Amino acid sequence: MNVFRLIAFSLSLLVLSTSVSAQGAKVAFGALQQATDLPVEVTADNLSVDQETGSAVFTENVVIAQGEMRLSAAKVLVVYKSAAEGIARLEATGGVTLVSGEDAAESEAANYDIDNGSIVMTGNVLLVQGPSVLSADKMTVQLREGTAQMTGNIRTVLQTGDN
Repeated sequence: MNVFRLIAFSLSLLVLSTSVSAQGAKVAFGALQQATDLPVEVTADNLSVDQETGSAVFTENVVIAQGEMRLSAAKVLVVYKSAAEGIARLEATGGVTLVSGEDAAESEAANYDIDNGSIVMTGNVLLVQGPSVLSADKMTVQLREGTAQMTGNIRTVLQTGDN
């Protein structure tokens, strides 16, 4: 590695570490901006519905699909809006995986607010984008904008192009 590349790499690390510690890391997420008004399709091995609380619990091999986005988890709680006017939010737990386009993220839990078009992933978040990998405590995905904000204990390996 020549001196110029070493200096450029060191400066990029300095800039990255400054922006990461001040506000978290903002990254693109997904191949496309996601239309959050598309229908939500759910597949699972089991379903339990509670009429009193207006919720449903899907368990075992749960896959949520909406447009190009796929979310899978061991358990997903679906909370409906009042007067059965649609879904308010989805709460996924147990090995959550979110895939959109070429990007994929894993975490312990995720909450999808349908109206806001946001997914908040928490607990050992791992984001894979091609050869790049980032980890953090929390990642908030804004589906309409196709962006994600990562916060808390962010770690990454920057590829220099020299292998």
